[in-house]
Amino acid sequence: MTIDRHMLAVVSIIGSSLDVLGALYLAYDLLGGEHGPLRTLTRGVTYGLLFGTGYGLGLGPVFGLASGAAHGITLAWEFSRAARHGPKPGLWLDAAMSAIRGSGFGLGAAYLFGPVVGIAFGALSTVGQIVAYRAGIRPTVDYAPARRPRMTKLQLLAAVNRAVGYAVAGYISAWIGHQRARALAFGLEAGSVIGVVTAISGACTPFVEWTADHVPAQRMGVVGVGLILIGFALQSVQYWLTLLDVSIR
Repeated sequence: MTIDRHMLAVVSIIGSSLDVLGALYLAYDLLGGEHGPLRTLTRGVTYGLLFGTGYGLGLGPVFGLASGAAHGITLAWEFSRAARHGPKPGLWLDAAMSAIRGSGFGLGAAYLFGPVVGIAFGALSTVGQIVAYRAGIRPTVDYAPARRPRMTKLQLLAAVNRAVGYAVAGYISAWIGHQRARALAFGLEAGSVIGVVTAISGACTPFVEWTADHVPAQRMGVVGVGLILIGFALQSVQYWLTLLDVSIR
């Protein structure tokens, strides 16, 4: 049995990240209680895992890790702002959120097809998301926390728009990066995966938002302990592989 070293590195990084998050949850009171940043952190962790898992299953673990982290960071900020009924963001904030998510997609594409494809895909992703934001298509559209998942017509339209847009971006990026034989396949794969994950995540958003605002303070410590234990288990995988003489390539 052989384990890819990149996969092992991803597992260890996730484990370390979960340990840090668990420690923050345990420090709930020290971080300001219900008025502190942990509601935002809850959103970041949830959306990061949701998008990271979806993209990872469809486009590989490295793509999932990079894009999941980028989505977790940006969506946590955007939905926390929406929950506080903050004003509509301006162009520069929209551009910053788009650039962060575009960077995540770019890193994932660069790992799969090389830096040229990654830069092109990240740039096209950023521009496309800015245009969508200015047209009113943004993650917080139809924001309404609820106890159960829900999909609105506008969210479905946004998912379809994203699928088509990323299919085109994937095709053009691969063509620019001289991956012409794989351009169509990458475009269709990227578009379909991103579209499906967007639709599923959009349907789950009302429940995620309701949960983030209604998690009892006493449960924060339980969540923290759970994250630390999971992180410890993931970090120990590398040592178990060595102990069991599993080869790493």
